[in-house]
Amino acid sequence: MSAILHRAPAARETILTHARLILPDQELDGTLVLRDGVIADVQPGRAHHPSAVDCGGEVLMPGVVDVHTDNLERQVMPRSNARWPSRSAFLSHDAQCAVAGVTTVLDALCLGDLGFDVERGKTFEDGVRDITALTAEGVLKVEHLLHLRCELPAADMPTLLDPVAEHPLVAMVSLMDHSPGVGQYRDLVRYRAMRLKTTRMTEAQIETRIAELLEQRARLREPQRRMVLDRFAGRDVPLASHDDEVPAEVARNAADGIMVSEFPVTMEAAREAARLGVAVIAGAPNIVRGGSHSGNVAAMDLVRAGAVDVLASDYVPPALIEAAFAMAEVTGLPAAIATITANAADMCRLQDRGRLAIGQRADIVRVLPHQGIPVIRAVWRGGERVA
Repeated sequence: MSAILHRAPAARETILTHARLILPDQELDGTLVLRDGVIADVQPGRAHHPSAVDCGGEVLMPGVVDVHTDNLERQVMPRSNARWPSRSAFLSHDAQCAVAGVTTVLDALCLGDLGFDVERGKTFEDGVRDITALTAEGVLKVEHLLHLRCELPAADMPTLLDPVAEHPLVAMVSLMDHSPGVGQYRDLVRYRAMRLKTTRMTEAQIETRIAELLEQRARLREPQRRMVLDRFAGRDVPLASHDDEVPAEVARNAADGIMVSEFPVTMEAAREAARLGVAVIAGAPNIVRGGSHSGNVAAMDLVRAGAVDVLASDYVPPALIEAAFAMAEVTGLPAAIATITANAADMCRLQDRGRLAIGQRADIVRVLPHQGIPVIRAVWRGGERVA
């Protein structure tokens, strides 16, 4: 038998050179070697191997880890009265994440309806079914995990949670309260105007619904909060609060083991989180747009206060890298990139990704900064080109 038949399979190798590498604590003009799905070498200077890809001095950074995105909902309902087939919507969402440089995404799916988003229950159930099937079939460009958003005052939340609480793809659980007059919707004038614009309800119907929701909140929020805490007690799944408004909320949550504050709506709540060692997630669109779309604290002000640990796309996946580059003017680029890579990976207990370091998964994004906006040039997941 010829010797060639005994030869080991060739390693899958990509050499990326002449690049500006964003390392955990510094920038380096150098070379990355990707081999069999992991980073095999990180070296200063240029490689002269004939197969090396010359990156022309462009940025190489780790693949983005998005801890919270509602982007799937936007694909499922591209218009308010036009529901898209769920499998097609999920694949479109997956492709959009890939071209945005997101190689790991936590799909934030809502459990519970407060009377204005009746389609969300179906989106949740379809989304869980699709992420399970498409992951097993190996057809997705990026890795998808589940972020369960538990609407505490919603009557149907426990029924939706029960079948998925033990799902192996669950990577985060957030405890939310989107009742009128609370958190993100604490401004009732703005809340009423939003509901008039986005529903076909009359002013009188909206007032009736607000009264119903406040009664429901008084009755259900606390027992269902305790139910969620008990359900995930002792499990290594990060728990997050949502739209924290006052320091006392943050302190109470921390005492109950909720060590992530997702989208705090005031500076005071974010500062208290930082003081207590509670990780803060801020919205990347807030930074790109220059402020909150709902009148809450500006995320860049939180950055300047040293009160942001992780950025999330919220509803626009491409916002993540653009926001990090904008944030770099305050923190420097390595620290800014960490908010969408290493810090986010650590928050989700994903120790195998998020850094340009030997042995890490070869999730890589090539970026060209162009006139103040980072342009995504190429994306690798596990060493394979996906965009």
